Amino acid sequence: MRHVDLTEAKRAAELLSRHRLERLPFGGFPDGLRPATEAEAYAIQAAAHELLTKAGRGRVVGYKIGCTTPTMQAYLDIPRPAGGGVFEPSVQHVDGSFRHANFRRPGVECELAVRLGRSLDARHAPFEREALAAAVGSVMAAIEVVDDRYTDWGSLGAPTLIADDFFGAGCVLGREHHGWQDEIDLQAVSARMTINGSEVGAGVGTDILGDPLEALRWLVDQLAGYGRSFPAGTFVLLGSLVQTHWVEPGDVVVVENVPLGTVTARFA
Repeated sequence: MRHVDLTEAKRAAELLSRHRLERLPFGGFPDGLRPATEAEAYAIQAAAHELLTKAGRGRVVGYKIGCTTPTMQAYLDIPRPAGGGVFEPSVQHVDGSFRHANFRRPGVECELAVRLGRSLDARHAPFEREALAAAVGSVMAAIEVVDDRYTDWGSLGAPTLIADDFFGAGCVLGREHHGWQDEIDLQAVSARMTINGSEVGAGVGTDILGDPLEALRWLVDQLAGYGRSFPAGTFVLLGSLVQTHWVEPGDVVVVENVPLGTVTARFA
């Protein structure tokens, strides 16, 4: 495990968690606590997960990966993937409904997701693609809900955004497809996203690092370096095929995925 100052990570996590819990705009860490590396960022993230769980936000049951497609890398001006956790109470299924006022500035992303049918132990990393494919129990379409919790996210830098789960705020998971290995080619999956009936973007599976399972491999190998394992049942949002779109009260977001089906998120 890469070494970081855990005392400083905990102090940074306390500051970050307070902003999350009180829904205060986050302007960045003071100089002494600002993560300079991804290792420091993931240490803060892990400490923040513990604090948020203790504060009643539930446990982390899944992960999201940002910046796995050229579209999102260009939009955020961040050239490599970044991971974050997803808390259980923020997860909905198939047709989700969210209260717009519970977010500072909510947005949506068009996702592919997988759920692990068997655990991936950090001690066994790095993982081969075949082992990861065998570990995936089901695949699904999804909508990720993100939140711009910042005074100016463009000025913060990737490590700070990683520490704060990289905009993550929830998701809607679609119908799960089991036995997918013989039926579904994730690289050939296509999806489009509409808001109030108007298409806002579309993409295909190969947009995600050339192969969606490469995004999964990146995440499990990356977090294994920090001692994190992935138990069976964990889901992973692999990345958005469409640029983030910010939503207004009353918006209805639909992802139509071929062949994985339709997912909806409503913002009351």
